[in-house]
Amino acid sequence: MRGRAGLAFAALALAGVMALAVFPAKAVLAQRHDRAQLAARATGLAAQNSALQDRAAQLQTDAEIERLARQYNLVKPGEEAYFILPRPDAPTTVAPPAPPPAPTSRSLWTRLRSIL
Repeated sequence: MRGRAGLAFAALALAGVMALAVFPAKAVLAQRHDRAQLAARATGLAAQNSALQDRAAQLQTDAEIERLARQYNLVKPGEEAYFILPRPDAPTTVAPPAPPPAPTSRSLWTRLRSIL
């Protein structure tokens, strides 16, 4: 009887030690995986941040401001803007498609004769 109790205690102690060793090991492995993913994300965000800082610096230059202003048809003081419009008789859109032909209504007798 004493041997069985000792064996049960040893098995229980071994299960306790295994539980204390296995669960933290799983947590450590999961944290390593999360850390690798977060490091990759941080690298991507740093590259994106750098690109956005470059664009912000570019937007502060006079040349870029003028390019964007010209894109929106803005002019400097003293300049005049001219727009060339199409001729009034020139078609600006594609002609609408022709309507389908109207169905011919034939009498029942004529349809039967054409089948026979």
